[in-house]
Amino acid sequence: MPRSPRLAVPLTVALLAVSLPLPAAASPGLARPDAAPAVASTFATGSHRPTAAGRTTATSLGQVQTTLRDAATGAAARGCVSLVPVDRDRLTIVSLGEEQAGRHAGCTGVDGGALVAADVPPGRYRLLARPYDKLRHGLQWVGRHGGTGQREHGVTIQVRPGRTVTAPTVRFDPPGTVTGRVTRAADGTPVSAGYVLPLPVVPHPKYGDHGPMTDDDGRYTLNGLGPYHWPLYFTGYGLASQWSGGTTDRTQARTVRVRAGATVTADQRLVAGSVVSGTIAVAELPNYSQVIAFHARTGDVVGTVDVGADYTLRLLPGQRVLLRCDCAYAPSRWFPNAAEVAGARPVRVGPAPVTASFDLTGPATASTR
Repeated sequence: MPRSPRLAVPLTVALLAVSLPLPAAASPGLARPDAAPAVASTFATGSHRPTAAGRTTATSLGQVQTTLRDAATGAAARGCVSLVPVDRDRLTIVSLGEEQAGRHAGCTGVDGGALVAADVPPGRYRLLARPYDKLRHGLQWVGRHGGTGQREHGVTIQVRPGRTVTAPTVRFDPPGTVTGRVTRAADGTPVSAGYVLPLPVVPHPKYGDHGPMTDDDGRYTLNGLGPYHWPLYFTGYGLASQWSGGTTDRTQARTVRVRAGATVTADQRLVAGSVVSGTIAVAELPNYSQVIAFHARTGDVVGTVDVGADYTLRLLPGQRVLLRCDCAYAPSRWFPNAAEVAGARPVRVGPAPVTASFDLTGPATASTR
């Protein structure tokens, strides 16, 4: 008998901190820090390309350095910086229990200030800075001259093989709070156990906690955001996930203005959305199997559902999505039968139900790109 979808609870990805020295040579024209080496944190990832011998060498990777400070005083601050891919295909490298914030990051040492993220695959990244002291400092996307709540307004850095790139200084501002109530658009009843987040997640059905959940009355409180305009991501069981303002596209979301030391209100009504469903043909289904929907243009997660022999996913109409089935003891499969996201066929979500089935009993189709 197929398993019914169940509410998922995500797992926070921890940063593994290891002390690494800086390389002997940095990129031309970039400042080299005179301070003691910072702490560098590196996530395991399948995103870097192997060499001809099938190995990823140190010279094929780069690193990023920056400094974390209090915006008002200039004092060194402690925290971590995630390197979030700009390119859509790399952004879709996210698995069960993970926040969609990339898999490479760096953290400061105990004294704060200098930070290095090492072993970073070449590519374009934006920086998401997370303070240790969330009562004093707020989350931010790193801009050229300060923080922002909108990813597209953040600085883009280019990591090159064997080079060190110096990113703008992170200037932490005081945090603010967002509170509100989430209800069903159909009848106004509260949405309980839904998430309100600044970034999408691929929730784990059993383990972890990625952020505030709505209570039985649909109310939530989201702390620790920097004082900027933020798009917020709302989820609810049996409802379509959506960005603030009821849109499918993060870049078109109605942002919430967060103010330092203050609480602002942002209510949201969630719609049921359109049904995307299908069957899963596989020799053996792992305990935790999911179909994940990604926005075809931005690469953001727009919906997830646990699966059995079939699945039913609810998505906002008016978007095109890429569907990935993490449903076997083998690499993921992209609809209809691709091994990589480059070979995925977009599914258009309209008002009518859509069928998209997966057959993992045979080999995947290699991408031609």
